[in-house]
Amino acid sequence: MKRTLFSALLLSSALLFGACNNDKPAEVGTEGMNAAATAASDAANPTVDNPNVASETEAPNPNAPVMTFTEKEFNFGDIKPGDVVKHTFEFTNTGKSPLLIENATASCGCTTPNWTKDPIAPGGKGTIEVQFNSQGKAGLQNKEVAVRANTQPNITQIAIRANILPESTNGPVKQ
Repeated sequence: MKRTLFSALLLSSALLFGACNNDKPAEVGTEGMNAAATAASDAANPTVDNPNVASETEAPNPNAPVMTFTEKEFNFGDIKPGDVVKHTFEFTNTGKSPLLIENATASCGCTTPNWTKDPIAPGGKGTIEVQFNSQGKAGLQNKEVAVRANTQPNITQIAIRANILPESTNGPVKQ
């Protein structure tokens, strides 16, 4: 019995010490283990190369498109509950290369942006129409639309404002 236990202990020690190779640097083994995780991470988060976005060490691209709005905020003023209102923001590409809007997203589901889909040449004009549905809303409303384009910076904010009046329970006021 002692001989079997001693043999098993000796064999497991030999395997343990034989499996450990202290001559290799630590990074050799981890490179293979992390390769799959790195590849999976790269596939989940693909890097999009935007030549107009400068890194921390690069200077901004002087030829990048520039989105110049005539106004970045519009106030509808007082509106009635349930009203659907629209405003068209106009902009000019004052940069040196074609401007392309990738997406425009609103801060609320009640606000819907619609934008020029074609590239806008330098000196050309484009529009972003913003529709606001006041159904179920009350009081002062401030909604923003983030416009993602190939500009520097790549996101530009525009905003709409409205004051939704309280519903009248007495009907129209007689004079």
